[in-house]
Amino acid sequence: MATFEDLWRPERERQILAPGGAAWRGDVVYWMDRDARAADNWALLRARDLAKARGGAARVVWAWEGSAALATARHRAFAVAGLAETAADLRARGYALDVVADGAAVAALVARVGAAAVVCDFSPLRAARARVAALEAALAGTGVALSVVDAHNVVPVWEASPKKEVGARTLRKKITDRLPRFLTEFPELERQAGAVGPKADLGAVPDAADAQVAPVAVAPGAHAAAAALEAFCAGPRLTRYAAERNDPNADAQSGLSPYLHFGHLAPQRAALRARAERKRAHAGAAAFLEEAVVRRELSDNFCWYEPHYDSLDGAAAWARASLDLHAADARDRVYSAADLEAAATHEDVWNAAQRQLVATGKMHGFMRMYWAKKILEWSPTPAAALATAIHLNDKYSLDGSDPNGYVGIAWSIMGTHDMGWKERPVFGKIRYMNYNGCKRKFDVAEYARAFPATTGGAKKPRT
Repeated sequence: MATFEDLWRPERERQILAPGGAAWRGDVVYWMDRDARAADNWALLRARDLAKARGGAARVVWAWEGSAALATARHRAFAVAGLAETAADLRARGYALDVVADGAAVAALVARVGAAAVVCDFSPLRAARARVAALEAALAGTGVALSVVDAHNVVPVWEASPKKEVGARTLRKKITDRLPRFLTEFPELERQAGAVGPKADLGAVPDAADAQVAPVAVAPGAHAAAAALEAFCAGPRLTRYAAERNDPNADAQSGLSPYLHFGHLAPQRAALRARAERKRAHAGAAAFLEEAVVRRELSDNFCWYEPHYDSLDGAAAWARASLDLHAADARDRVYSAADLEAAATHEDVWNAAQRQLVATGKMHGFMRMYWAKKILEWSPTPAAALATAIHLNDKYSLDGSDPNGYVGIAWSIMGTHDMGWKERPVFGKIRYMNYNGCKRKFDVAEYARAFPATTGGAKKPRT
């Protein structure tokens, strides 16, 4: 069996603070954040390797402050249940898990246990980067080593490219050329001997910011994620994925995005499992790998190298100029953010997409593109459209507050990773999508019937 030393790639790690000297010894703290799982976790594996080499133990800490997991009751329920499962998995392997309030409490824990090093999860989003930067400031001069490990991307974001890529066409070869080195099996997490202390206190988790967005019937946790991955790859959906994934009436999508977002499933594990089905489902496996590796890692690339990933300031020059030129164009219809949130528009298929998002915590991938483009068309300005789409996606979608969500919306509204198209009112050169295009792709009436209005406010559907 391959060992950690065989499979570890040093490029996955970025050193922030160097060790304090030759006598550096002690425990290693892993600050789990984006990758909330015990298995298939390069950051945890690295923490254990460092601790073993320095005569200490690896221990795990989770901090809630600033976490998107507390945005709503929906996100909180999914995160807490998943974290409880992860805590049990860790404890069974001899790893303590401390659940604390914030980054300051992480720094205090590091001092209290006399840790020699801290390993952090990688995220390209500014809030996560700010938390790591604050920890760096707290640990500066103490001799405690600090590093970040990209346990989320198959190819580490800084290794895939040193710059913001134009699109998938420029990133694809850079990633595929590196897959033989990085798309490997994982080693087993080594068990640790000794007492791990009391169980993590999840009862002290703070309340969600918005208690009105109710939890949904999606089973959380690493075990549910593994079952969902197996059901997708071993069943008929993978064989149909290439041809039918853009039909919102077809059950052809993977359903894995909440597990990838909350870190319950390693994208690398999903890629390995899909790749194993290439002989049976060649086209589907290839299409899934394109989405789960190239396109998903393109989103991390954009958010890592573009500080304005969620505002018009992050748009390409051609797109920003075109949107500005048409910002004052007359709109056929303008809806308030409240009308959009209530699915109170004139269009049946758009209303159905918004209801799907609110009721189920997800929206079909094709419909999310269409949904965002209609928000651009029906909002008073492009900036308002971008803000509304991000707010609704982050509030209701289980995979909200994620690079994939920000970049998907950016593609729809400000042309990120796209090119200029025929100029038209409101959209300028941003790619246009319309109702007739939906009718050519799928049965819009069937989709609208699947998510009917249950309360007043929806206007007469378009026929």
